[in-house]
Amino acid sequence: MRDNGGRIRVLVVDDQVLIRAGLAALLRAAPGIEVAGEAADGEQAITLAAAACPHVVLMDAHMPGTDGISAARQIIATGGVDPPHVLVLTTYDIDKHIYAALRAGARGILLKNTPPERLLAAIAAVAGGDMLLAPPIVHRLISGYAPQPVPELQTLTDRERQVLRLVGKGMSNTQIAAHLIITEATVKTHINRTMTKLDLTSRAQAVVAAYESGLVIPTHEPQRNS
Repeated sequence: MRDNGGRIRVLVVDDQVLIRAGLAALLRAAPGIEVAGEAADGEQAITLAAAACPHVVLMDAHMPGTDGISAARQIIATGGVDPPHVLVLTTYDIDKHIYAALRAGARGILLKNTPPERLLAAIAAVAGGDMLLAPPIVHRLISGYAPQPVPELQTLTDRERQVLRLVGKGMSNTQIAAHLIITEATVKTHINRTMTKLDLTSRAQAVVAAYESGLVIPTHEPQRNS
């Protein structure tokens, strides 16, 4: 999802002026990214998203008035056949916020302490259609799951299992392609086949399946992308 010049248009939403300005400055300095606007709350975000047609909305989850989750839900619902992809930023990896963001249709969730280079990579990944969850978020999602037999896993090829394991570790398609030295198109093919075989409908479900099946083992420390 880019404009004719190959740029990703990003709407920055945060109620804290310094954080919003810092994010906007970071994005303006990044090649291939254009800041489509800045909003200080959810209501402004909804209005600007409709007017500026961003590709990605970088949305603070916790704001007074209309919060980021409610704003994300409305932006996605009213965005037509090709709505903006929402990447939620949160300070707290609390279960209810994570699930609320996913239910609202967010394509990614990152913690606010994410390094700048990882944030830029996440924006590119989300703009490209990936779903991206920070490793600590992934850990929170599945920490309650114990490995159990998943019969359909036997239908996966070795490569499909490899890809599912990396999806479960929170990697984007770009990172998986680099890790396995294959193309992103091949990664997408493996993921689509895996989701069909396991009867999954979202990348979040694929993450859970990777943990439920024991392909990825929960640890006490958040996993890091490799």
